[in-house]
Amino acid sequence: MSANYLHGVETIESEVGGQPITVVKSSVIALIGIAPVGAKNVLICCNSAKDDAVFGKPVPGFNIPKTLQIIRAIAGSAPILVVNTFDATTNTVAVSNESQTVTNGKLKLAFAPIGTVTIKASDGTTPAPIVKDVDYTLDEYGNFQVISTNIAEGTTYKFSYKKLDASTVTTTQLIGSVDVNNNRTGMALFDLAYNTFGFKPKVMIAPTYSSLSAISDALATCAQKFRAIYLLDAPYGTTIAGAIAGRGIAGTIVFNTSDQRAVLLYPYVKTFDDYSQADADYPFSAFMAGVIIKTDSNLGYWYSPSNKEISNASGSERVIEWAINDANCEANQLNAVGIVTLAAGFGTGIRTWGNRNAAFPTDTTIKNFINIRRTDDMVVESMEIASLPYIDLPLDQAQIDNIREAGNTFMRTQIQRKAVLPGSRVEYNPEDNSSADLAAGKLTLTRIYMVPPPTERITFKDVLDTSLLNQFK
Repeated sequence: MSANYLHGVETIESEVGGQPITVVKSSVIALIGIAPVGAKNVLICCNSAKDDAVFGKPVPGFNIPKTLQIIRAIAGSAPILVVNTFDATTNTVAVSNESQTVTNGKLKLAFAPIGTVTIKASDGTTPAPIVKDVDYTLDEYGNFQVISTNIAEGTTYKFSYKKLDASTVTTTQLIGSVDVNNNRTGMALFDLAYNTFGFKPKVMIAPTYSSLSAISDALATCAQKFRAIYLLDAPYGTTIAGAIAGRGIAGTIVFNTSDQRAVLLYPYVKTFDDYSQADADYPFSAFMAGVIIKTDSNLGYWYSPSNKEISNASGSERVIEWAINDANCEANQLNAVGIVTLAAGFGTGIRTWGNRNAAFPTDTTIKNFINIRRTDDMVVESMEIASLPYIDLPLDQAQIDNIREAGNTFMRTQIQRKAVLPGSRVEYNPEDNSSADLAAGKLTLTRIYMVPPPTERITFKDVLDTSLLNQFK
């Protein structure tokens, strides 16, 4: 059961001295990128597909609408903080007098049109005597459909419009900045999340852009600030050997990091594409974000997102060899160097496969498990926020008892939820609190707890006991 309060998902509160400890939201995604419509450089919280519609349809090249569509298909409703940096002036290029002919009552433009579409007769100069939504319809993908007898079969028209020029989308516009008047753009807008909505992003994603070093660096900075994790995709077309080599100093991708907050993902995942009406590859990070939300909601943030079926995946960029008992299979080779990948066997569906963050295998601490890194963040931040009412009150025995008991009540709740193990507690140790520190208004409490690690490996010892043959009569 989740610890997040949203659409009926419970909030756990422990009353001690009138002050509750509420678990912070774990399933908040921060998504940076571009969308064909929607406000530019505004922090928007989308909680459902209805909210997502403000960013338009999943038009090719725009990562925001498609990512939202993928996440909703997996997890349904959940808060997603979105910043759209698309500039219709600088990020587009003009298409002039594209010639298309009506065939079987329809035609399709060569590109998805952005903004206004001008239609002229076949001479390219005379406006076409047809009216949108009266004589024809034209959708966001450039599909032209005849709906009246005013348009004859075989008629040729010339179309002029703007299309996305993906090459003009810069890392600078995505990362953003804060100017002298405190106006924010790009990722800098995520700093306003807590003040605006009362929660912070906990999963940072930038599908199609996270494989750029400048973006991965910016995501790392945000994740550290918000106690979040960030999801990094290997570039499209990367080979298995290239993904593994990317963990080393000779690698040419963004996988050479030991950051506990980084989750490395490979390869791209296939899903249905509305524009092409066929399966197409898309960054793994969008799917993993949805899996994390669904896992948090259905099970809890202390559960690993590994070995979870991706319901809307129809394949992958390349088949990853996987066998549950083969240490040399490709999936295991990737996991062994800290890369989360896919597992697909007969009748299993396509599953996430990998428990470790980028700290593995360099960092041998238990926080190299994704779920433990995240749970630690939830516990620490929940208790920090809950400590606000105690700040500046008189430091006496009652104050110490109240804070300690609030923490222990919170820990007992987490034990009941199985988020932490029995014995987890908060202690006051006199040796940590000298009279000089107490006189200076400094109080130190010790938080002792352990998050259950995922059962990553099961070993059966096989014993053939010949003495069992003695039972025959």
